[in-house]
Amino acid sequence: MTGSLIVNADDWGRDRETTARIFDCVRAGAVSSVSAMVFMEDSARAAALARGGRVDAGLHLNLTTTFSAATCPRGLVDRQEDIARYLRRGRFAAVAVHPGLRRAFEYVVEAQVDEFRRLYGSEPERIDGHHHAHLCANVRLQRLLPKGALVRRNFSFQAGEKGVWNRWYRRVVDRSLARRHRLEDFFFSLTPLEPVSRLGRIVSLARQFAVEVGTHPAKPDEYRFLQGGEIFRHVGDVPIVPHSVVLARGRSGWAEE
Repeated sequence: MTGSLIVNADDWGRDRETTARIFDCVRAGAVSSVSAMVFMEDSARAAALARGGRVDAGLHLNLTTTFSAATCPRGLVDRQEDIARYLRRGRFAAVAVHPGLRRAFEYVVEAQVDEFRRLYGSEPERIDGHHHAHLCANVRLQRLLPKGALVRRNFSFQAGEKGVWNRWYRRVVDRSLARRHRLEDFFFSLTPLEPVSRLGRIVSLARQFAVEVGTHPAKPDEYRFLQGGEIFRHVGDVPIVPHSVVLARGRSGWAEE
């Protein structure tokens, strides 16, 4: 199969500065897709910008950072805060279902999906999570994400980069996601930018597999690397394409790491 290299910027719509930095990178051709936050202070303007500029956007599900839009319903803010307090207890909070928060999770996820539809005029065919909270047990086991959507998998690691039980758990989660959703083959963070051999390995994988690289251009080092064009020296002849390319192929499943 033909591979794909997707460079996706998170937090589109969080605030004006974040949106502006991401849009600079989109216009430079270094970012091919964005993950949009809803119910945030710049969400409505960012959605209009994306629709007018044909920016490939998916839903960046937010369960951990307080909604900042002035028009966000108070009850929704309160329920999201309940969830955020729970998830902030520690990394193990995401592993088990919290039965007392089942309705809160359902309400907060559904509200964000509906708001994405309203702002972007389409279904969220692609979903990931702020702080990767879309992978928590309540969201997965309650089956709250639309069936068939392209959902971001766990970070991909080689043997030795993480403990054996950590990598085993990530594989279990990815396998469970793949039963209901489409997944790309690999997912990496843009950082660390050194050593350069790391980026070389990612680009090499993208020649054969669907590879997503997540970035946050609000961070100065990532913004300089992308907007300044340094990324093109590393990707060479491998094109940076939007998620829509993978969605159009109808690819699914996951690759062994």
